[in-house]
Amino acid sequence: MKRLFVPLAAASLAAAALAIPAQAAPHWVKDPLTPQPKDAYGAASFWLDANGAALKKATQYTWDAKDVDKIVRKGGTTPDDGKPGATAPATTSSGGKTKNVNLPRTIGKVFFVDKSGKHNFCSATSIQSRHRNLVVTAGHCVFESGQDVFAKWVFVPGYYQGKAPYGIYVGAYAFTHYDLDVYDDYDGDYAFVAVHNGFALAGEKEVTAKEYHAWAGDKWVKPREITREEFTKCQLNLGECWSEGKDTQPELAGPDHPEAVLEKVEVSPETYKKAKVGRAQGAKYGEPVTESVTEAQWKAYKGPGTKAKDKAGNYTITRYYVQRWVKPGTARKYFEGRFIIGLAKDTGRLGDVVGGQGFAWNQPMGQQTMVFGYPAAPHPDGDKPFTGVTPKYCYGKTGTKTIQANSFRVETHQVLKCSMTPGADGGPWLIKWNNAKRTGYVNGVTSVFYDNDGNDRVDHISSAYFDSETADVYNKANYAETKKVVGPNGELLQ
Repeated sequence: MKRLFVPLAAASLAAAALAIPAQAAPHWVKDPLTPQPKDAYGAASFWLDANGAALKKATQYTWDAKDVDKIVRKGGTTPDDGKPGATAPATTSSGGKTKNVNLPRTIGKVFFVDKSGKHNFCSATSIQSRHRNLVVTAGHCVFESGQDVFAKWVFVPGYYQGKAPYGIYVGAYAFTHYDLDVYDDYDGDYAFVAVHNGFALAGEKEVTAKEYHAWAGDKWVKPREITREEFTKCQLNLGECWSEGKDTQPELAGPDHPEAVLEKVEVSPETYKKAKVGRAQGAKYGEPVTESVTEAQWKAYKGPGTKAKDKAGNYTITRYYVQRWVKPGTARKYFEGRFIIGLAKDTGRLGDVVGGQGFAWNQPMGQQTMVFGYPAAPHPDGDKPFTGVTPKYCYGKTGTKTIQANSFRVETHQVLKCSMTPGADGGPWLIKWNNAKRTGYVNGVTSVFYDNDGNDRVDHISSAYFDSETADVYNKANYAETKKVVGPNGELLQ
């Protein structure tokens, strides 16, 4: 990838601004994801509906684990693209601590849908920015084959076992390097995505028809079955009611008809005696049944059976039955509509909720680096030690020189020994990691996986080297403004 030094003009510690020489062509590309709140509302609802069923359905970004590459050449160059620069992390009040590494709330998963309709995920992190709305991940987790952006792109910080504890953040605009967008060059395999305010579902509420039709958010009509009398009253009051089906009488059918059911019909003793035994229409239905009854029941009985009274004053009725095979009739059903609106709440700007990692570029190589991600794919040998539902990490020094590999035109990647598998791609590479604060400086994102010793196990990962061109892309994303998706009452904002 062609390098061009872009001098740094530090505007503040929280957000670095870059000055581009007049003769320099821009290295960045901006692509819309879901810029309009009404579309963002639909994207968020898609992933959150049915208790996050779509989130749980997603699998790691498509990658054939058997095709992991080897590093072609180590000991390449030490990049020298200018003066090192950094933007400090932004923190919020910390939550509880875990035993070893305090997992940062900034890390999470990005979810998206590809052209085939498959639900995919990668890893990512919130990163400090002027508007506290920026996510950094791998470019291939935003762009499908380096071309069109994926659909329904969202970020879920703190993702853990199918939960979105801090809400879901819909991507508005993606910023990446020109070479990735145009040439699918993985030396620029990173993307900064500006996201809308967070969004969470907050249940549902039954409302009046007037409130329902005025509601701009998610809404639906739930049917409730009512009686014929209630239906008539509803119609007179011009309510939302309807009927389905029609009233039909049972029809005689053969015993082998797929819808036939057996009924018993009471007949006279003479008819019963003439009936045959078997499954045919009109055949005997069991033996005659004699039952003891009260005097009142005995006197009231007007059926075809026989009545008897013995000397002790006991009353009995003997009933005779034959079979009737019928196709059941149907009854018209009546329904009233209940107007339901789906409630949602604004969870705020991403950086205000979970904080944002710092950002660093043109840094010396060979630094201690913490890498987080959600690995899910098996190793090339088929072993599957990771599930993708919980975050994992690697820690160590990156190589002191850049590497080359055949994969995706990789020529100047930094490398780290790590056994995380795909699903972790897009996860942040953090230098100057502070375990107490759970913060560091993003100096790369996982891009490519390698089986370097040929034992069919992933043993190294690599990232694009973050240089002045990366800082240029970040600077453009840093100024992107996004919006609230829902208002204070849960209504969709236009």
